[in-house]
Amino acid sequence: MNIQKRKDAFVQLGLFFSKITVSGHSDFENAYQFNNWFTIENISKATEAWSLLLTKSNLDKWLSSYNLQQSEPKTVAIIMAGNIPLVGFHDLLCVLITGNKSIIKFSEDDKILPKLVIDELIKIEPEFANYIIISDERLPKDFDAVIATGSNNTNRYFEYYFRNKAALLRKNRTSVAVLTGTESSDDLQKLGEDIFTYFGLGCRNVSKIYVPESYDLATFFESIEHHSSVLEHHKYTNNYNYHKAIFLLNLAPHLDNNFIVVKEDESLASPLGTLFYERYSSLDLLNEKLKSRSEEIQCVVGYSGINGAVNFGKAQSPELWDYADGVDTIDFLNNL
Repeated sequence: MNIQKRKDAFVQLGLFFSKITVSGHSDFENAYQFNNWFTIENISKATEAWSLLLTKSNLDKWLSSYNLQQSEPKTVAIIMAGNIPLVGFHDLLCVLITGNKSIIKFSEDDKILPKLVIDELIKIEPEFANYIIISDERLPKDFDAVIATGSNNTNRYFEYYFRNKAALLRKNRTSVAVLTGTESSDDLQKLGEDIFTYFGLGCRNVSKIYVPESYDLATFFESIEHHSSVLEHHKYTNNYNYHKAIFLLNLAPHLDNNFIVVKEDESLASPLGTLFYERYSSLDLLNEKLKSRSEEIQCVVGYSGINGAVNFGKAQSPELWDYADGVDTIDFLNNL
């Protein structure tokens, strides 16, 4: 299957995403019942995002700088994450678009949605059936490389288990926002999207904000008020109440707007239902601090003086060329 045929198939898959009605669809309802974090609203966000990404112009722009003429396909094992809907699909896209074969291990938290998409892709282009194997049990040993995403603890297992394979391994990361005090109310409302989309479960969700020493957090609280609806979800509410109770029991200073607890803390990753903040005296010093912790950060939102900063409201809207952990997946596959 040549590159043009592969691209055409993914363009058709993008049209499938754009036309599908999530509400009332049995597979999407089953996905929610299987994993309550996968609300119909969040599944809709994911399918809409992929409908916008999988266009001819996007694929052409993304792939124009690569040489994808490959004579012998490699077999790549993909161990997918499952923290947000279809989070592992980009890895599968990269493997297939480069002409390679895949052995897929779904996350226990996201089995239904990727299977639905794979079935549709094969319906669009039956040749892909020869390029995709779904492994329900232990991965077979006969593969050339692996792309695996998991926690820091799981990653240590991956490093040992795949020590003799070409491997692209991803650990825990989170995202942060840098405020300067000059942000508009609209900017801060968009920051709310970066914090609360997918309930904050994604590595691109903002879990910490950096603010100037004299910054009044009341301005921030006012601008995110419309996200109070997250409390309608029982699992989010349980997390919020639990961590608020822990802070109260430990007499830890914190702020609370009745749907998220905000605590001053030097850590980057805040527990679900909470947000950390840290004050800074100099943007130059902050830039150096963020550089020193770059391997823990997926993306930085806000202040444009930070290298690679993402605009407010765009953390959960990556382009096809925005690779997880900043590692070029296509380049990794081309060099196997």
